[in-house]
This record gives sequence, C-alpha cells and structure tokens, in this order.
Amino acid sequence: MELQTVVLIGPSGCGKGTQAKLLKEYIETHDTEHPTHYFQTGEKFREFMEGDKHTHRKIKEVLSNGGLAPGFLPIWMWGSLFIEGLTGDDHIITDGFPRRAEESPILHTAFEFYERVNPNVVTFDMPDDLIVERLVHGRKRFDDTAEKVAERLAWFRRDVSLAIRFFEEHPYYKVHHIDGTRTVDEVHQTILESLGI
Repeated sequence: MELQTVVLIGPSGCGKGTQAKLLKEYIETHDTEHPTHYFQTGEKFREFMEGDKHTHRKIKEVLSNGGLAPGFLPIWMWGSLFIEGLTGDDHIITDGFPRRAEESPILHTAFEFYERVNPNVVTFDMPDDLIVERLVHGRKRFDDTAEKVAERLAWFRRDVSLAIRFFEEHPYYKVHHIDGTRTVDEVHQTILESLGI
C-alpha cells in the first residue's frame, strides 16, 4: 500500500475520532510492513494541563476566563508529536488539527519536509442541530451544554473552515467532504473509497 497521509477535520461530535481509529485498524490490517501513526493533540493537551510551570498556569488562566489557547501551542504539540514519532516509512493519520487558518500552511511545511506524497484531507459534513443532539444528549462531558456546544460550533464554522479552505485551494491536497450523518460503517466505507484503498 502507498504510504497514506490523512488529515481528519470536523466539529466535536462528528465521529472523526471513531473514524480515525477504524482507518488506523484498516491500514494496519492491510499493510503490516509500515507502522501507522495516529496523531491526536487532545491527549497531549490534557497531559500539558497537568503541568505547573509558568506557561501551564498562564494557559489555565486564559482558558478559565473563556479564552482560546495561543496559536503557538497546538503547533508545538503536533510538531513535537511528528518529531518524536515519525520514522520516514510510516502512514500518518491526524485528528483534530489544524484548527486555525495559520496552522494549515505550517502543517503543509511539515508534510513537505517529510516528503509526504498525495496528502488527503477528510472533512465531516453534519448539520449543527444533529451535532448538538449528539453532544448534549449523548456524550457527557462537563462542557457539553447546549450553550457551550453552540459556542464551539460557531468557532468551528468561523475559524476551522478557513483552515480547510487552505487545503481546498492548494493543488498538493485532495479534500474529501464526507456525509457524517450516516452510520459509522457507511462513513468508514466512504472514507476508504475516497482514499482509494
């Protein structure tokens, strides 16, 4: 199998984490010669928030006051994951980044540096009311209130859409818009078909 570089982007509740794991399992089953890396910044961010240095305290303060983490932080997080994890002969699946317009061109420089060929970007299209239903009545995260979910969706539609646009306008990438309202298996099969694997 040709080495895969797959960027999964979608709002909370769209199922991208589930699809990332299914995709990883599929690639590992069909290509035992190359390792498959699943890079997701959420876990690294949670580890970071347990720290007690100056930067950790400042970011905790910003977030507790309703602000966003500064732009350098997610870039440092996924950049360090690449540096620590990549061997040069592996499949890459990313989940949850880029999330801002300024991250996309920087991620592109990473893909160029690592000589990744034919990267694919998979986005999940879902109506907001379905996402709210899934998050508020399905998952039970402390911040999955209707108000907080609406705020996160507004941010996604405003900021993350600009990150996606970079890939749509760049000839280096293939962008696949997937209907996230279908069943888990149907979405998985559509992703495999879109990637040609």
